[in-house]
Amino acid sequence: MTFDKEKILEYCNRISKNTLMETLNIEYIDAGEGFLVAKMPVNPRVHQPMGLLHGGATVALAESVGSAASFIFINPEVSEVRGIEISANHLKSKREGVVTATAKIIHQGASIHLWEIRIVDERDNLISLCKLTNMVLPKRKKKD
Repeated sequence: MTFDKEKILEYCNRISKNTLMETLNIEYIDAGEGFLVAKMPVNPRVHQPMGLLHGGATVALAESVGSAASFIFINPEVSEVRGIEISANHLKSKREGVVTATAKIIHQGASIHLWEIRIVDERDNLISLCKLTNMVLPKRKKKD
């Protein structure tokens, strides 16, 4: 199977419709072997009361890009992905602009994927460093 970057990005952005990713204006912008990149605007919609980027919005961005990245590695006809643990170190605050999250695979096992997600600003300053563990499960049959 060949890697089709444009097809992957189109798919990730399409399935984000009517989800938290659309609410947060997360957009998938780059992909390659072992990584996926998404961006999110920083504005009052993702602020905490002090006018700074909310850590929860940052973690939502990290989990979104890391989970979507795991999805690239599986056969969706027979498997599905579930995030089982995420940790985040928020290192720098952000009031406005854009943050970009890059998920890079650390471990790709048959049932566990481990991702490092670096979230940076426009100047490549590290805003948050996250780690996401995803479980790959057999796809469940939908109940009527």
